[in-house]
Amino acid sequence: MELSLFAAFWVISVLLIITPGADWAYAISAGMHGRVVLPAVTGLLCGHLIATIVVAAGVGALVAGTPVALTVLTVAGAGYLLWLGINMIRHPSAPTTSDEREVGSRSQWAIKGLCVSGLNPKVSLLFLALLPQFTDPTAGWPIPVQIMALGLLHILSCGVIYLIVGYGSRAILKTRPQAAHIVSRVSGAVMIIIAVLLLAEQFI
Repeated sequence: MELSLFAAFWVISVLLIITPGADWAYAISAGMHGRVVLPAVTGLLCGHLIATIVVAAGVGALVAGTPVALTVLTVAGAGYLLWLGINMIRHPSAPTTSDEREVGSRSQWAIKGLCVSGLNPKVSLLFLALLPQFTDPTAGWPIPVQIMALGLLHILSCGVIYLIVGYGSRAILKTRPQAAHIVSRVSGAVMIIIAVLLLAEQFI
């Protein structure tokens, strides 16, 4: 597999990652709690890994071609984002130094992160549309292996950027609780908007 394909994919991957969306909103929310950033981002990355495996195994194309399966996934993902967004608006996060609270919620943040990215059909559909375009049928690696390699490159880039977003928001907002509340509510609103758009695209 040519290095130029990796480089071209990486550039597009980074451009997509730095575009704020549900993952960004979740990373920022985790940043308010400091020590849960790492498990939260790990959960997000696990969701992307699942999407990569699904596409590499050919399941993504099967789901995309099955309207009922795609509808179920879309409704589940949109419903979860809607629930999460409403809770972020009703109970906005603020920077905390409570170790007990942070430690006790790490596994929950990881699971929520997995659900945010794993239940988002846009992730799988994006991978399904994007990853195969950067594979080379004449290369020595099988196509599924190439897709996994590209997916892992994307996941690595996601990890770096999401950690910067999470810890960066913590550093900027830790002394500004009022601003932190506003950012948390905006993040919740972003999740709600994404959920509504997912449902609108599916049913309208």
